[in-house]
Amino acid sequence: MESKSNNIFLGIDVGSVSTKMVVLDTETLEMIDHLYVRTHGDPLTSIRTVMKRLAEKQPQAVVQASATTGSGRHLAARIMNTGIIKNEITTHTLAGVKIMPEVRTIVEIGGQDSKIIIIRDGMAIDFAMNTVCAAGTGSFLDQQAGRLEIKVEDMGEIALSSENPSTISGRCTVFAETDMIHKQQIGIATNDIVAGLCCSLVRNYLASVAKGKPIKPPVVFQGGVAANQGIVREFQEQTGFAFNVSPYYGVAGAYGAALLASMAKDDQPEFRGFELLDKELRIKSFACRKCEEACTVLMLYRDGELISFWNDRCGRYSSGELALKA
Repeated sequence: MESKSNNIFLGIDVGSVSTKMVVLDTETLEMIDHLYVRTHGDPLTSIRTVMKRLAEKQPQAVVQASATTGSGRHLAARIMNTGIIKNEITTHTLAGVKIMPEVRTIVEIGGQDSKIIIIRDGMAIDFAMNTVCAAGTGSFLDQQAGRLEIKVEDMGEIALSSENPSTISGRCTVFAETDMIHKQQIGIATNDIVAGLCCSLVRNYLASVAKGKPIKPPVVFQGGVAANQGIVREFQEQTGFAFNVSPYYGVAGAYGAALLASMAKDDQPEFRGFELLDKELRIKSFACRKCEEACTVLMLYRDGELISFWNDRCGRYSSGELALKA
């Protein structure tokens, strides 16, 4: 679908596992395009991929405002030439409240981390994240699907077919994987192992990420793992609440970023994301020794010319004249 006016708002979410893009029409705020691609450790290439998609699908698009989120949000902001940079808590909150204004809890499980956000009256009042252990995240489920020789997309359906879920340790990736190998070796059916994995991962989330947090309905479930109906079922059985899977679960962060862009004032800097398609952009770094922080300062070059600094905590470089240079 193309924007009726060619004017769009753009949200980019650059994560360690995936990069997402959402395009909104400026008049209706309707989502007119979205894309989910793997980052593969190369955010510059993944951002180039989504820019190519945008140029192909919306050739006459005029980006009125753009916003970035995710672990690579600062890099994306330099490339897009935007100052609207927000963390995932903010963008996931915006996305969840937009699709369900009365939401009180947002559960988000992505490729490398998981979150819980407590919402009251449309505002985030508390949150928690788990970024130390990957058990229960999308990347862990990917790995275990490969071990079981099944598609990760089929795990939910396979789990739902089980009538006798196996007991699997979910305390961490090492314990869970070791337990699964043992269950395979003694001949337990694959669907029972998958169902047991879903059960243990939800139990682990509730005991760690959500520990001490008041999960109250309505609940919105976001992030790529929300596609797994086995996980959804376990959340509902273990909490007693309905878990409403967001229609934009896979791109919720980018959707929230696009909504954030829609709130921007009119005097936005010129969008420069399409330069990725016809100019050479490179990233270099150096260790600053001006103070004890010893920041690794990142530099963005366009066609060999230094145009931006970031990742310096004191702003010694990024607050200077080169930051976001036209």
